[in-house]
Amino acid sequence: MSLVVLLAAALSLAGCGPYNRLVELQEGADSAWSQVENVYQRRADLIPNLVATVKGAADFEQETLTAVVEARAKVGQVQIDGIPDAQQLAAFQQAQDGLSSALSRLLVVVERYPELRATQAFRDLQVQLEGTENRISVERRRFNEAVQAYNTYRRQFPGTLYARAFDFADKPYFESTPGAEEPPTVEF
Repeated sequence: MSLVVLLAAALSLAGCGPYNRLVELQEGADSAWSQVENVYQRRADLIPNLVATVKGAADFEQETLTAVVEARAKVGQVQIDGIPDAQQLAAFQQAQDGLSSALSRLLVVVERYPELRATQAFRDLQVQLEGTENRISVERRRFNEAVQAYNTYRRQFPGTLYARAFDFADKPYFESTPGAEEPPTVEF
């Protein structure tokens, strides 16, 4: 009888490894997602300063500023708790793409205002925005790497058995925006 108990205990302890690995990988993906949200928040926090600086330029195109402010507001409306599912990630990405597009239009329009481009405040904000965009790219890549490790382990044996038993679902990846492979057209 004690042999059966010992065998059952050994099997139960052996099963802890795959479960604990799934938890570890899931937490890694959650942490990576938090970093993605942090850098997107940094960008959102920079926008009011950028808009205020640009507003200081005489006769600046109000329509462009309004588009940036509205796109930032839409980003703030997307609420996600934890790692998003595929549908939530698509909504998040759509809102972020709208903000990216509005910012791109703003920077193109700014080219027509040499006195604005010459101000130190604008140059500083532009450098911070560029740095933030690079951080976004890095954190998205890290998130995708964490999701890849989690999804791969989740689909491999014996992880797949534990994933199904304990409801560890697949996690979606960030994907590039359709048309992102085409360079933007800049016209003056």
